[in-house]
Amino acid sequence: AGSRADVNPDEVASVIWKYFTELGSNAKDTAEQLHQSELSKQLNTLLKSNLQSVSAYAEDLQQRLEPFAAELQAKLAQDSQRLKEQIQRELQELQAKLAPYADQVHQQIGTNIRQLQARMGPYAEELRSQVDLSAGELRRALEPYAAELRERLQDNAESVQASLSPYAERLQRQIDGGVEGVKQRLSPVADQLKAQVEQSVAELRRGLSPYAQEVRDGLERQLQSLSAQMERAAEQLRARLAASSEELRAQLSPLARELREAASGDAESLRQRLQPLAQQLEQRLGQSLETFRQQAAPFGETFGQQLVQRLEEMRGKLDSGAAGVEDHLELLEKEVRDKVAAFLSTAAPPQN
Repeated sequence: AGSRADVNPDEVASVIWKYFTELGSNAKDTAEQLHQSELSKQLNTLLKSNLQSVSAYAEDLQQRLEPFAAELQAKLAQDSQRLKEQIQRELQELQAKLAPYADQVHQQIGTNIRQLQARMGPYAEELRSQVDLSAGELRRALEPYAAELRERLQDNAESVQASLSPYAERLQRQIDGGVEGVKQRLSPVADQLKAQVEQSVAELRRGLSPYAQEVRDGLERQLQSLSAQMERAAEQLRARLAASSEELRAQLSPLARELREAASGDAESLRQRLQPLAQQLEQRLGQSLETFRQQAAPFGETFGQQLVQRLEEMRGKLDSGAAGVEDHLELLEKEVRDKVAAFLSTAAPPQN
């Protein structure tokens, strides 16, 4: 009938978390009241898109997810203030216990920041280099199509019209293949950056352990929060690279569509319609690739700056003992994701 792998727990958790943060104040507390809510609609859309081949399981899972989500939302709302106060107490305790080692702790985090900056530099440069290489390769692959279109205009109208649709299809395939190639080239760099994040947090944990024997749990919670922030930033980097690649596809694909539309008209006016398109093709190609390059190339540097900022914020919290709203929300969100994953691990699909 299907498997639990058909549903991504993070996607379900994202729907519930969005509901909690954006719609929670208007939430209904019972499954019956919740049935027509925005949460119900979002879960229904998500499950249908992921479980099209196992609709019975999708329906059963949604029926169980709605009351679970309502109960979780109500519990989070009830426990939110308690968690906020707990975070504040833990940070104040951390500050007091680490006070004798304040200089060493401050220095250790500073060392970690410098190491992270040094480590991120080459990867950010590698990402920039791969973006440039990808844009250059795609430009070289697509430029012959502009020259070919100009040459085709020298043929008679009927011949041009007959060959235009196959030409447009080839162009679209080249665009699609090129964009997928861009994604494949950039994905390993994103993986490497994420690995550096994990290494940096592990090194900071080892570096702080001599000063935190009495407050190990409180410090571990802060490090887990830091790790969650950094990993989220790494996933956002991957998503931004994929989105930029898809935006490039969206900018280039109209070229092929316009050619197909031109082929569907009458042969007499075809040359008049194609002439400006042939002149624009190379220019529009260049503009789209340059926009992609300028947008995606700095992502590595921006990512590195985000991570350094997170470390600076952690150092500030350990210095001051003051927790922010972000700490509270991050731990609530982690609780949502953990509980959704646990729920889905027990919500096995029905057997045939």
